[in-house]
Amino acid sequence: MIDLDVSFFVQLVNFLIILTVLNLLLFRPIRGIIKKRAEVMAERLKAVEDFTAQAEAKMSGYRQALAESRGEAQNVRLALKEEGLAQEASMLAAAGQAAATKLAAARQEIEAQKSAALAALQGQVAAFAKQVAAKVLVRG
Repeated sequence: MIDLDVSFFVQLVNFLIILTVLNLLLFRPIRGIIKKRAEVMAERLKAVEDFTAQAEAKMSGYRQALAESRGEAQNVRLALKEEGLAQEASMLAAAGQAAATKLAAARQEIEAQKSAALAALQGQVAAFAKQVAAKVLVRG
């Protein structure tokens, strides 16, 4: 059996006094430090989360602006390509027209030179025929 005498109560009072002193000198300050540390960590965590959210928002805006810029650049590139193709077709048509004009002029000039050469030879045919006939008769 447990014997409850005065020493039990003295030890109980001693335990309660030590518990109170330890609570005042050790446990409360440690709990206070832990509480402050938890508050600081919560503030820092919130700051990190806010910074991360801002960074993600800026990155999203950057990606959207980049996509829009790429789309605009693609549209400008296609417009310039179409304009270049139109200019190319125009230049090719103009060059073809100029070539056809030069070709027609060259053909006319050749035809004129041909006619002039034929006319000149027609006048000399009789004289050449007489010279050939004279050479054939002289040899024969």
